[in-house]
Amino acid sequence: MVKHQIHKKLFILIIVLVIFGLFMVYSASNVVAMYRFNDKAYFLKRQLIFAIVGIALMIIFIHIDIRKIYQATTYIYLVALLLLILVLIPGIGVVRGGARSWIGFGSFSIQPAEFMKLAIILLIAKYLSNNHKDLKKPLEFIKIFVLIISAFGLIMLQPDFGTGLVLVISCILMLFNAGTPIKYFLFLIAIGLIGIIVLIASAPYRLERVLAFLDPWRDPLGSGFQSIQALFAIAPSGLFGLGYNHSMQKHFFLPEPQNDFIFAIICEEFGLIGGVIIIGIFLYIIIETIKISLHIDNKYLKFLSLGIGLSLFTQVAINISVVIGLLPVTGITLPILSYGGSSLVLTLIFFGIILNISQYTEEVK
Repeated sequence: MVKHQIHKKLFILIIVLVIFGLFMVYSASNVVAMYRFNDKAYFLKRQLIFAIVGIALMIIFIHIDIRKIYQATTYIYLVALLLLILVLIPGIGVVRGGARSWIGFGSFSIQPAEFMKLAIILLIAKYLSNNHKDLKKPLEFIKIFVLIISAFGLIMLQPDFGTGLVLVISCILMLFNAGTPIKYFLFLIAIGLIGIIVLIASAPYRLERVLAFLDPWRDPLGSGFQSIQALFAIAPSGLFGLGYNHSMQKHFFLPEPQNDFIFAIICEEFGLIGGVIIIGIFLYIIIETIKISLHIDNKYLKFLSLGIGLSLFTQVAINISVVIGLLPVTGITLPILSYGGSSLVLTLIFFGIILNISQYTEEVK
């Protein structure tokens, strides 16, 4: 394969988004940070460290020989699987918000489920590059289905339904685009509906979230509180918003505003125009990622870039839909913009791989 220049516009836009994300993490979190830690920049400092690490890893992945990633795929998946098992062990896994989803290292921690998203995409891309025609055989489809469900099952034991949902949807979309027979997806839909019913029945808080989605005013101070406060942030903001660092909802109205609901703060401070611009930037990045997939001949790189694009699309679509009230509340970050080291680093590794792959296309960048 002949190398060309990386997608410069995409690289610049990613750096701009990272910088904007740091500003928004500070704006959304400074009130809570001052109250909890007597330091307005507490969350910003931590996010900045992860941003530096993530950008460094992105640059490494831009320049790494893509064949080494291909060769190491199985080992990457096994390490991610091991981390998902370790996080479930008391004393190793750290419990936050009722979920054992982190492994702590001093004052910092990582979320193994985030890195499983990368590992499973790498594994499926490798499998499809060699065997995508075999997916018509039931046994081959079952093999790949077992791999996906194994990862999802371990993530749900934490539990982390949001990350597991992004993982499963991304994988299913990859298999669909690889030409998997429709009849298999009908089977998946049936299994998925049964699984969702079981998951809701097994955890009352999930049922509460569904009921709160249907009618948040049913319990405005409980299960519907977060959704209502997000809409209170968005609705009065108008076209141009209240201005940077002038959010009212971050003053202990919207819980953890720097995390999954940071898009509400963006809309509150920058208005409808700001929200549309952010959605437009994400759409541009996702479309360019898909275009890279369409304009490359190597099957592995084609499926890998497609999988990354679909994963980003799924995560962005679900997060924003939750914030604006189109889906029930679930714990999914907005890539790059939400506070969270594992999510930020993983997303920047994704982009490093995409920019690496972009070197093998002849498209104007």
